[in-house]
Amino acid sequence: MQGSTDTALSGRRNGLGATLARQPLIILALAVACLPLALFATVTMPIGPMYWDHYIYLDAANRIFDGQIPSVDFFAPVGGLGYYLFAGWLYLFPNGHPLLLSSWSLMTVTAPLMALVILDVQKRSTAIAYGLLLPFLFFSLLPFNTGEFYPYPGSDGFGIYNRQVCQLLYVLAAGLIFVCGWKTLATVTALAMLALLFIKVTGAVAGLLLCLMAFLAGRLPLRAALVGGAFFFATIGCLEAISGAVSAYAADILSLVVINDTSLLPRLLQAASINFGVVLACCLLCLVVFLNELPVFRETIRAFIAKPGFAAFGKIADYSFFWLAAFITAGLVFESQNTGSQAFIFLWPLLLAILVDSYRSKGQSTAFAVVAILALCAALPPVVTVAQKSARAWIGSINNRPLEHSNLKSMGAVGIRDILSQRAERLQQSYVVNRPAYDALAEAGELPSFLLYSDFDFQALWLQNADEVVSAIRTFGNGQQGTVRDDHDDRFHQSLSLADGSPCAEIYRHRCRSLPRGAAAGSTRQRGCSCRRPGPLPDMPADHCAAEASQPLPAGACPRPSSHHADPLLRCFCPQRDCHSALSFSAASAAGSPSTVRFHRESDARRKRYAH
Repeated sequence: MQGSTDTALSGRRNGLGATLARQPLIILALAVACLPLALFATVTMPIGPMYWDHYIYLDAANRIFDGQIPSVDFFAPVGGLGYYLFAGWLYLFPNGHPLLLSSWSLMTVTAPLMALVILDVQKRSTAIAYGLLLPFLFFSLLPFNTGEFYPYPGSDGFGIYNRQVCQLLYVLAAGLIFVCGWKTLATVTALAMLALLFIKVTGAVAGLLLCLMAFLAGRLPLRAALVGGAFFFATIGCLEAISGAVSAYAADILSLVVINDTSLLPRLLQAASINFGVVLACCLLCLVVFLNELPVFRETIRAFIAKPGFAAFGKIADYSFFWLAAFITAGLVFESQNTGSQAFIFLWPLLLAILVDSYRSKGQSTAFAVVAILALCAALPPVVTVAQKSARAWIGSINNRPLEHSNLKSMGAVGIRDILSQRAERLQQSYVVNRPAYDALAEAGELPSFLLYSDFDFQALWLQNADEVVSAIRTFGNGQQGTVRDDHDDRFHQSLSLADGSPCAEIYRHRCRSLPRGAAAGSTRQRGCSCRRPGPLPDMPADHCAAEASQPLPAGACPRPSSHHADPLLRCFCPQRDCHSALSFSAASAAGSPSTVRFHRESDARRKRYAH
């Protein structure tokens, strides 16, 4: 690893093409400049498993536009940086698809940091600069996870902040391994660690392990660590003094730790099993590199014993097998807390450095061939998986038809196959006709299907129902059917949904200007109740519950969600069961058009609001 940055200058050629080839930054700039081409108009995305998960970004963005601060005014499952970036891109590209906006908005941070890394590396080797840049662009531009969660091809609308953490770890790893200028290294390290912290705290833990390894190995100089650390903590202090967001974020993290009833070891084993191929290849590579470097490593140990010191200790730590062990540990720690991610893509900068060092020391030998094969076995699975999933999703979308809707705007820009659309219609009829059977399943704490939330037909049906509910609320708010006014109605000033990731204010925009402060964004049984601020919602008087008649509170009814999910949320947000009359919006026909929607009040014992 000690010679990984001492790359030789490649031979120079004249001409415009050769000049452009020596400037990887131009490729990065062109890639970023082309992103708006897919955001000025709404691209229809193929629907996918757990597709509704990215709607939480719309939920959070509307809260931010309303002046709310993540963690301070509402609980969010992760840090607020991703939501602020999404809100900014949504403001610039209001017609952009929310899945693309949420995925690509991170390049506001990663692209400049990667530019700093490339600017430093290309001074010594253009080839290595391209070797770092092209994989970064590949994983940043294709919003797909490396894990398989459903057999049918579709878009990955979940695990977005996990993918973003992996992309940040990639930039951090590239800087720690290849950047030589200490000022550039301090800048990249500090900004990447700040972004990791405020995207997802487990990402910061993984990043800290990488930084600690680089510091022990002497790749992160003390002055760079001190300057970067000072900037990191100064920024945190300023944010806390201005908004109190840091302490509120820490409180939310502690709340999540408290409700997490699974120990770390089973999760680590699960992460290793899911990524078994990559982990096994890295372990074998670690063993091979250790055997290759063993004679030199022994001499380094003897030198340290003869003359101990920090520099001598750094030479001991700066061996490839130690770097590999640290990177695998960091990856497993992060992946143990994830569902959906671009797992272990940050290994590539390290694998590239190992390949360069091995080629210099072994040349075109059998030893180098073994190292190269194992390195490719560790690097290729994420690339192949993402390429295959993206190709299947877009090639398969040829047979898709756009979902019909009237109110969902860009969030409804999805395509689904006819056979799945027909299945959704038939299932909706079954949910209504056989309601007692589905209620019995819900009371038992079960869903109709173990993979219900991954089923494409369920995701499409959820969107269609949301569209009908918006039409119903608008018609009800006007006091007459078939008429929609764009002026504001005070009865629908605020809205709160019991559906996980439901962006109420986005799809009810003409009726709901804001969301109640204190309520969790993306309410689940654990997050919605255990992590919400104690007491009545701040925007509501103490003698009223959060779901009074002027506050629409849609909850899924067809099929009913598990009682383990819905009932605790209703008890949380409606502690006084008799303080409101529940509104039931139901469709008089299968089409559920606004002209056929009827409204009635019901006062059953549960006081729930259903929309189907």
